[in-house]
Amino acid sequence: MKRDLLAINDFSQEEILDLLDKSADLKEKRQKGIEYLPLKGKTLGMIFNKNSTRTRISFEVGMYELGGHALFLTGDQLQLNRGETLRDSAQVLSRYLNGILIRTYDHEEIIALAKHATIPVINGLTDFNHPVQILADILTIKEKLGRIKGVKVAYVGDGNNVTHSWMTGASLMGMHLTVACPLSCKPLSTPWMEGEGKVEIMEDPFEAVKNADVIYTDVWISMGQEEENEDKKKLLHPYQINQKLVDAAKKDVLVMHCLPAHREMEITAEVLDGKHSIVFDQAENRLHVQKAILEKLLSPSQP
Repeated sequence: MKRDLLAINDFSQEEILDLLDKSADLKEKRQKGIEYLPLKGKTLGMIFNKNSTRTRISFEVGMYELGGHALFLTGDQLQLNRGETLRDSAQVLSRYLNGILIRTYDHEEIIALAKHATIPVINGLTDFNHPVQILADILTIKEKLGRIKGVKVAYVGDGNNVTHSWMTGASLMGMHLTVACPLSCKPLSTPWMEGEGKVEIMEDPFEAVKNADVIYTDVWISMGQEEENEDKKKLLHPYQINQKLVDAAKKDVLVMHCLPAHREMEITAEVLDGKHSIVFDQAENRLHVQKAILEKLLSPSQP
């Protein structure tokens, strides 16, 4: 039976822990130059309706390193933008490919694609959530702190798709998440939060980062929302991750950003390049986690 990854809670806590162990193993194999080709002969179709650096490159490299092949596709290159239904496209792609990665705007598009495809569908980002990013973030936190349960993450900024996935992930994995944002930028209510973790939403960023193990932020202006630029920047200016805010958290707090970063907007260069930052470690871990996801979903030998 095929499995999809549309949101973090498509996997159980136990499955995620196993996935993180697999990610660490794949990372070690890569560092030691050990060839490992469980996806030899497999092909991943990658549909990108949004621009990408980390998602595209990490999935494409990941398929190559696992022995498979990745096809980069856009809506303009397919018949989807010329009137072919998603249902028909899903059925055709299922005859050619072993899996589909899609990065797009409307989350309902991914749900429909998964419904009609007979092969695994992976969410590479929608306006609603970004599960592969948060799985890589949790791996990075585990590497740095040696634990996941009970870790306090303070998310400061716009309540967007990354926030939604963090709310699901923190709840599922037994973490404590505080989200600090203006009332007009609050994340959506999330009935899909299930687990032993704790999620709080507040306005004061300094209250949110108190005793935090991790401070996390994302861009203030997401792709497709550029018209909100100036007003939103003014509204979110008090939520900038700067040295003053970092100093209000734990002495050894870690700073994370899912990138791309707009320096001196949501985060200062001083913090992004500073001793607390693990931003580029989390970017690297996208590759290792996604390789584990690909092996789990595309390899018939995986449970």
